Amino acid sequence: MHPVAAGFTSGALAGVIMGFLSHILFTLRIFKSSLILVDGSFLVKSLKLKSGFGFLFCAGLVVHLLTSGIFGALYFIATAFFGVPGGEAIRFGWISVYVALLWLSMLFIALPLAGEGILGRRSGKFSWLEQLLLHIVFYLLYCLFLYAFL
Repeated sequence: MHPVAAGFTSGALAGVIMGFLSHILFTLRIFKSSLILVDGSFLVKSLKLKSGFGFLFCAGLVVHLLTSGIFGALYFIATAFFGVPGGEAIRFGWISVYVALLWLSMLFIALPLAGEGILGRRSGKFSWLEQLLLHIVFYLLYCLFLYAFL
C-alpha cells in the first residue's frame, strides 16, 4: 500500500476508535466531552443546521473519521516535504513528535474553533489531559495500523 494511503487508512481507523473511546468515557461520565459530539456540533453550527442527537452523532463521526484520515495521510506528506527518508518516517520517534503536534493543535486551534475554548476549558479543567490520553491512544493505534499496512 502507498504510504499516504496507509497513513489515511491508519489515521481514519485510529481516529474512529479514539472517537468512540472518547464518547464511551463521556457517556460513563469519566470524560467531560465527546470528540464525536464536539465535531458534530461544530459542523451543525458551522452550517447553521438544526439536528437531533442521531444526526449530530453521525455527522461528528464522519467529521472525525475524515479529519483523522487526513491527518494520518498528512504525516507522510510532511515527512516527504522535510526530506525524511521513507524507512525513517516509520520510526516511533517521528510519529510521536507529529502526534504531539496534533495534540497541541487540538488544544490551541481545533477546540477553540469548535467553541470549547483554549485547552478545551469549556468542557472542563482537565480537558487537556483527556485530549492527551486520547492522543496517546491515537498514536499507539496509528503505529499499529501503519505497521500492518506497510
